[in-house]
Order: sequence, then structure tokens, then C-alpha cells
Amino acid sequence: MNLRCIYCQTPFTLARAEMLGAIVTMNEKSQTHYDAHCPRCRRANSISRQRMELFFPNWQEAAKQAAAEAKAEATPASAAAKTEPLPKAAKAKSAEKKTPAKTVKAPAAKKSTAKSAEKKVAAKGKKK
Repeated sequence: MNLRCIYCQTPFTLARAEMLGAIVTMNEKSQTHYDAHCPRCRRANSISRQRMELFFPNWQEAAKQAAAEAKAEATPASAAAKTEPLPKAAKAKSAEKKTPAKTVKAPAAKKSTAKSAEKKVAAKGKKK
């Protein structure tokens, strides 16, 4: 859906996935408008539900398909996420291999002492 910001007149688009999500949330919360944020000025542009449904006529079927795809993708991912812990011996060896990082000391700045400050004041007084 092609839009133009009502504040800065910048043209921008809403992707079909964003439109689908907006229509579904508007339907669940029984809202009448969606706030599309301008990518340039970040201000909210109000889009009516009727206009969004006009540009996405079969949104109910698309929402069902998206939910079915999400459910199908979630099942194998959870099975693949299971991992086995490392044996205790392997953990100990990996901890021994790590060495602490070396620290580099910065050179110390020269400290001004009271005597050197008095010498500078005296030198300035003699110049005048």
C-alpha cells in the first residue's frame, strides 16, 4: 500500500505482512484506525480499517495461512533446539585453555608539585 505522510509529504509503503498484522490486531481489539509511522519524521499517520481492507480483500484467508505456516515452522525448530550438555572433563579442559587478557599500562602523566608551581609564578613575575 503506497502512502504519503500527511506531515512531511514523504511517500512510503506498507508491506503486505505489516498490513496483515495491522488488520488482524485491529480486528482483535475492535479498532477503526491503524497508525502507520513515517520513516522520515516518525509521526503517526492514521489509516482507516476500511481503506486497509480495500487494499487487502482476502485478509482472513491470508491470516489463516500465516498462522498455519507459523505453527508448522515452530514444531521442528523446538525439536532441533534440544542439546546435550558437555561432559565435565571437557568443561575443565576448555577452562584451562583460557588465559587472562594482558593489561597495558598507560604512561603516567607528570604531576605538578608545589615547588614547580612556585617556580613558574616566580618566572612569570620576573618577565613582567
